[in-house]
Amino acid sequence: MGLFDRFRAGRGGESDVGADRRHLRDWAAQRTGVEAFVEPQTSVTEMTVVLVAADGEWTRRPAGGAAGARRLGEQLGIPVYDVQKVGYPQRMRDYDARKRIERRRS
Repeated sequence: MGLFDRFRAGRGGESDVGADRRHLRDWAAQRTGVEAFVEPQTSVTEMTVVLVAADGEWTRRPAGGAAGARRLGEQLGIPVYDVQKVGYPQRMRDYDARKRIERRRS
């Protein structure tokens, strides 16, 4: 892998950014009560957005920066929150706890 390979277009000419945005749009369209939570950039990951549905199910993808996250929220018609200011919603933690219990029972 070359130094800049991760920035080149993926298979079929679609960039990873395009695939991430499509995933987020499709995911939100299939669920109700979706809200977006923007996570800050860290030394390991770029800025990401977490979409959380009404039942607590969630998905995370790169946001394309703060402007990209706001644009996504506008396109989807969903509220966008800064996770550093408001935290993660309780329903997301509850969903993860339910899934943990289900895995233990399996």
